[in-house]
Amino acid sequence: MEVILREAVEKLGHAGDLVKVSDGYGRNYLIPRGKALLATDANKKRIQAEKAKLEAAEAARVAAAEEQAKQFAELSITFAARVGDEGKLFGSVTAGDIAEQLKAQGIHVEKRQIDLHEPIKALGVYKVGIKLHADVKPEVKVWVIKG
Repeated sequence: MEVILREAVEKLGHAGDLVKVSDGYGRNYLIPRGKALLATDANKKRIQAEKAKLEAAEAARVAAAEEQAKQFAELSITFAARVGDEGKLFGSVTAGDIAEQLKAQGIHVEKRQIDLHEPIKALGVYKVGIKLHADVKPEVKVWVIKG
């Protein structure tokens, strides 16, 4: 299935791009969420007319994400956790925990935006990516200390 992206989608393309995706991904995710339109002749003409508006809106989203990314430049989060004999945690630090700590510091980020592939289960310092936009991904330092 061919679709026209209305906004940037990570690992797929930018606004206005014509991309080929699987039928299910297009029909069940991209089109219902307004991220893409079916690539018909009428929609292609419509996107050409809207292209300048889409590019301006995309530039505004990138600028807003870059502005928010400045908040993460010198930010670090500390978790005090109980540990066992070998430095392994009783439990783990998850994306939800990181989101709560950021919220406590006045930065609103959803847990699905936190790029943590698996929960942190050992002491140390970790750099965790935050997906603000497809092109803007700042990192925050997460300290896990003995508590």
